[in-house]
Amino acid sequence: MAGAVIAALPDGRLHLQEGPIDLVIGLDGTRAAMAEAARRAAATFEGLLAGLAAELPLLRQPVGVDPPPLRGPVAQRMAAAVWPFRRGFVTPMAAVAGAVADEVCEAIAGTPGLLSAHVNNGGDIALFLAPGQALRVGLVRSLRETAPEGLVRLTAADPVRGVATSGWPGRSFSLGIADAVTVLAATAAAADAAATIIGNAVDAEHPAIRRAPAESLDPDSDLGGRLVTTDVGPLPATAIAAALDAGEAVAEGLLQRGLIQAALLSLQEGLRVVGDPALLPGCG
Repeated sequence: MAGAVIAALPDGRLHLQEGPIDLVIGLDGTRAAMAEAARRAAATFEGLLAGLAAELPLLRQPVGVDPPPLRGPVAQRMAAAVWPFRRGFVTPMAAVAGAVADEVCEAIAGTPGLLSAHVNNGGDIALFLAPGQALRVGLVRSLRETAPEGLVRLTAADPVRGVATSGWPGRSFSLGIADAVTVLAATAAAADAAATIIGNAVDAEHPAIRRAPAESLDPDSDLGGRLVTTDVGPLPATAIAAALDAGEAVAEGLLQRGLIQAALLSLQEGLRVVGDPALLPGCG
């Protein structure tokens, strides 16, 4: 597994990294269960990036009327997650981080004696919770922040096993201007795709917003010549409200379709919560 990093962090979490994939895995259970889960995670991680790279040209293509003929399990997860959004422009890359997290989490979920696990791939998180277990997930109002400003408590009884956050300051390009859109969904891939779609919808036109063609920032971007947000200066309350209104409408539609469980949308001083407030109470 040349080029990959497999290491235990000082706090006991497992770190798996290769290329752009950067996983931090937290495990709870018996000592034997955590050791076995770590072994399964590392085994699943082996060859994962190479498998994605082999299908990268197809993964960067917009999803059309027919499902893309992808072969790898992670690639297929990506395509399934974005399939509900195929009427607009979307590529399977919109769900790559979440799909990777799901793949590794599923591999360790059946470990006997494991109580809970979270697989965090740069903020897109897949969860495993044995009956009676719970986990707290940190929330941020901007992807520029490193420390959580609030917490959401998820239990094994909740229909949520994926959390993802998207926004223009993040590591992936966004067509919108949201500081952060956090989505709770059945899987991390579903949350990742939905957060991307909602984040793109949080948008407005204002001189304080700067954009550039995605391909001018990254020649390999799946977004090509589409304008992505590079900076957002202070906005008036009317622009913030209009942008959040647009994103909220999209999020409400996804909630009604059963594609998400809840969403938190943040733009400067504005904040919107979609879904059950008890599930995602907000932050700050």
